[in-house]
Amino acid sequence: MTSTAPQTLQGKDAAPQPPGWEQRLRRFGYAPRRVTGLRERLVPPYTRPSERLWPVFGIRPGDVNPLLKIFAWLGPLLVAAFAGVLRFWNLGKPHAVIFDETYYAKDAWALINQGYEGSWPKDIDKTILKPGGADVAIPTDPGYVVHPPVGKWVIGLGEKMFDFTPYGWRFMVALLGTLSVLMLCRIGRRLFRSTFLGCVAGLLMAVDGLHFVMSRTALLDLVLMFFVLAAFGALVVDRDRSRRRLAAALPVDADGVLRPDATVAETLRLGWRPWRLAAGVLLGLAAGTKWNGLYVMAAFCVMSVLWDVGARRTAGAVRPVLAVLKKDLVPAFVSTVPVAIATYIASWTGWIVTDKGYYRDWATKGAGKDSSWSWLFPDWWRSLWHYENQVFDFHVNLTSGHTYQSNPWSWLVLGRPVSYYYEDAKPGTKGCPADAVDKCASEVLALGTPLLWWAACFALCYVLWRWLFRRDWRAGAILCGFLAGWVPWLHYQERTIFLFYAVVFVPFLCLAVAMMIGAILGPPGSDERRRAIGAIGAGVLVLLIIWNFIYFWPIYTGQTIPLDEWRNRMWLDTWV
Repeated sequence: MTSTAPQTLQGKDAAPQPPGWEQRLRRFGYAPRRVTGLRERLVPPYTRPSERLWPVFGIRPGDVNPLLKIFAWLGPLLVAAFAGVLRFWNLGKPHAVIFDETYYAKDAWALINQGYEGSWPKDIDKTILKPGGADVAIPTDPGYVVHPPVGKWVIGLGEKMFDFTPYGWRFMVALLGTLSVLMLCRIGRRLFRSTFLGCVAGLLMAVDGLHFVMSRTALLDLVLMFFVLAAFGALVVDRDRSRRRLAAALPVDADGVLRPDATVAETLRLGWRPWRLAAGVLLGLAAGTKWNGLYVMAAFCVMSVLWDVGARRTAGAVRPVLAVLKKDLVPAFVSTVPVAIATYIASWTGWIVTDKGYYRDWATKGAGKDSSWSWLFPDWWRSLWHYENQVFDFHVNLTSGHTYQSNPWSWLVLGRPVSYYYEDAKPGTKGCPADAVDKCASEVLALGTPLLWWAACFALCYVLWRWLFRRDWRAGAILCGFLAGWVPWLHYQERTIFLFYAVVFVPFLCLAVAMMIGAILGPPGSDERRRAIGAIGAGVLVLLIIWNFIYFWPIYTGQTIPLDEWRNRMWLDTWV
């Protein structure tokens, strides 16, 4: 009889024979994981540059480790500083209320000053833009808003610091955009175990046009992206720490080799996991910014539990799924879902305590006053529940057409970007050269850097292949983040939706391209010729993406350029 029990590692480098399914998949490019020690599989080491590199720069061997620790932060900080300079440069231009800033900037100002959104007059934008616009009276009549308040609290914080001006309402979004680049560098470093690839991922996001434009506009989606990325990073840190705890509990043989142990792997409680709790708070803030954060929360929770299954299996568990169900599932649920819900409800505090928000008195003076549930739930809870139901009906029935709406199937190829601001200028006016043959154009176009996004289409295919046939968890994590931000919109194709919603998964596109660049550079152990060719190919790709961002800079920042130059940048007819 053939045994189905898992084979144990007989030596540090002894590899068990792959099962039949692995043999059959090899024709499609499948390769089993490179056999390493158990400790390295649970807690992979960070990659180190070649030892031959240090003498070239006169660095002594004893100074290498301190330098690597410095560069682990210095590299990401330099990339983030570069991103910050781009995002804060001329942040107050154009001096206008562009696109949906007409909703969120005013709602944020009312929220930060009186705790609830007001009903603003329709023609108030021009008055706000005049000197002294901060003195405009905030309407006390409640306004009907269809998004939770977290993103508007964030925007309002910038207004509180820098007044009710374009710079003020864009400040916090630009700050979060800059910090998200820093986070992506560090997350990529932890994911790939490479400071270089982490910085590449951050650099790619720093020069992505969609992320750049959204970082300079007071809309909610960049705020949502920040909390989603932060939650993803918290879960990656939690994964590392829990696997390190498993490794520390496993027995070590006399030869110093870590050995799998089914008893430890199936019974060990991983204890207090503060990073998973932090992820719960961040996911609650994401849902409190826009409701599509709920889809991300569901996907990330499943991903985190599957990581626990993989960790216990690697540590030697015979029934890892059962072990996770017994030891990890309930703590994972409690530290994420209830925490996220509590965070979401807490974000409505201003609406709850002011007693003046829209639908706030529905349970006491409206149709809900005779509810049979009044004895069980407080009036604010029933009013909030009614409000949320009304907002849900609004969102699912939003089918009115819009010039810049797009189908989510077209997002990855940038089928229909959104024009936030456009203004003509005659020769000799508004920065248009007096000798211009034709009029000039000034536009802010929410368009991803085309070469980056089109490269990401290939990178996602590579990442999918890597996950299916190399069983690479990093590829699975990147796909999870991308799909959680994209797939839910496929269910609402009749709804009015826009390309700029895709900014939520831009970090995962950049991680996918960075992972592909790592493959172009070559696997560990590659000879110098292979490394040189890979470095040239990867360098050319990154430089082309940076050049592409520079080329589109005028239409990302609203620069006044001759109309012919503007037309040259409309690569697709659907961009006009």
